[in-house]
Order: sequence, then C-alpha cells, then structure tokens
Amino acid sequence: LIEAQVERAPNAIAVSFGGQSLTYSELNASANQLARELQARGVGPDGIVAILVERSVEMMVGLLAIVKAGGAYLPLDPFLPPERLRTMLDDSGARAVLTQDAFKATLSTFGGAVCSLDDPTWRSQSRANLDVAVTPEHLAYVLYTSGSTGKPKGVEVPRGALTNLLWSMREWLGLGPQDRLLAVTTIAFDIAGVDMWLPLLVGARVVIASREESFNGDRLREQITQEGITFMQATPVTWRLLLAAGWQGKADMQVVCTGEAMPRELAGALAPLVQQLWNLYGPTETTIWSTGYLVRDGNAPVLIGRPVANTKCYVLDANRQEVPIGVVGELY
Repeated sequence: LIEAQVERAPNAIAVSFGGQSLTYSELNASANQLARELQARGVGPDGIVAILVERSVEMMVGLLAIVKAGGAYLPLDPFLPPERLRTMLDDSGARAVLTQDAFKATLSTFGGAVCSLDDPTWRSQSRANLDVAVTPEHLAYVLYTSGSTGKPKGVEVPRGALTNLLWSMREWLGLGPQDRLLAVTTIAFDIAGVDMWLPLLVGARVVIASREESFNGDRLREQITQEGITFMQATPVTWRLLLAAGWQGKADMQVVCTGEAMPRELAGALAPLVQQLWNLYGPTETTIWSTGYLVRDGNAPVLIGRPVANTKCYVLDANRQEVPIGVVGELY
C-alpha cells in the first residue's frame, strides 16, 4: 500500500523532522536498501527486529525497512532503563537490533545482529522494491505492555490486523495528501502505529515532534501553527498541556483523544476549537483501537462509540452470555 502511494506521488514530502525531510521516493528507496541489509543478516517473515533509535526521519526509514524485509518490529524507547530494554530483547527472541551508534553500549550483551543506521555500508544495497512472501497472518510488530501483573508482556500483532485498523481509520478520518500529521508519541506506545503508517497510506506528511517538543505545550503550539498541522492524536495529558499553553485551536484540524478515558470537561474544551474531535478506545491486544466515537457535543457524555471495520464488540456476563440492553457486563 505504501509503495502504491510512492508511485502516485514520488516527490511529495513523506516525513520531516527538525529541518530534515524525505520524499516518498527517497523514503522508499532508503527503506529498500536497509531492508536488504536486514535480509542479509537473516531477517525474514516473523523475524523480530528491535528498533532502538532517536526520533528522526531515519526512524521512519528503519520501521519501513523492517516491514519490507518481512520482519516484525519491536519498538524500544531509548529512555527506558537498560535493564528493561534487555528484558524485552531476551523475552522477545529478537534476532537483530536496528539502532544508532549512540546506543551500542546499551546492547553490549545482545547476542544477535546489530545494524547501525549510522554505518553507511547498507546504502550500497539496491534501491528497488523487494518481493517478500508475507501473508496477513505474519507479524507486523511486537509491543510490550506492563500487563496486569506489572511484568512486561509482549503482544504480537499480525499484519492483517494492523492493515484493517489503518484502513478503518482511513475511512473514518478521511485523511488525504493535503494533510499534515504531528507525531508526538513514542513508538514504544501502540498508538504511534497510526502516526507512522496511516499518513503513508494516504499520501499525507508525517511531521515528527522531538521528545522535548512533545512535553512542552508552547513548542507544540508553535509546531501546529508553523507546520500547518491538520491532524494530531494524543492522550488527555498532552491535550491539557496544549490548552494550558494558551492554544486557541485550529478550524481545519482533526484531533484524537486516546490512551485513557477522555473527561467530559476536556471534551467540552476541545470540541469547539477544532474541526472534529474523536474519542478512540482499545487495548494493545486488539490492535491499537477497537472502537471510535465522534464527539459532536462536548457537553454530552463521552462514549467509546462503535467497533472498527470487520470487528464486533459484545457485552457479556460472567458466563460469557450476552447481557440485555442497560445491564452492566464486560466488554469483549
């Protein structure tokens, strides 16, 4: 799907960060080269490749390269304690790590292949698209959550599930080549999957915010204005940060509140400031979001809405039988 978009508009900007940018053609060609390097190191369908990098345009090259090679990416946040990073690497059985020279010391005990984006040798590989035999059942990514016990657990998400979610969001949100998305979430949090992939399916531009910008309301407000941002998703904490910095909204902007329940007072503050406000809900295990609700009245109760495409939600009792309307149960 991304390669089809490359064919449609090769010279459009795909991703930008801190003054750097890559066109769709440049992103695709670099990802192809890096994917071949990963294949040479044994990466193929369902092969897990950890990615430990700073937020940058190269981060996007790395993610796309892993997917093109047939592998599944395991996103690691460089700001996590080294012990937790090592636990995830060991538990996942990752066969390779894609990283930068600055993080090599953190990977000193890793026994698999370490491929640095800073090493230029991979750029000698072919820039042509690859032909890898993957199916919707092969993995797209593995993401670690704290789990109910507090011990990290890896959630394996297949390509078909990710594609279905993205296609559903494409229909709901109606994004296109004219849109610019501000990506503020660490790739180690599952909602970042929408930041990274959805724009590339529709020809939009991903504008990556730095970690420092993501935690600074004033900087975020400036980014939205300067970059002409038309879409952004974030947790309630980030939206409050932006409002506290005096953000006055943007009439042509769609926003998503996600990651935790959206309080009614926040919905009431945001809804009048933007074109559309969405409440999107779902656990990591069901692929980012399970349901969505377009908030039309910020003063009304904020619902979780309806299921995404090709899925159903049930409210069941303790015996897993459907409960009548109005009766409390558990969501499946």
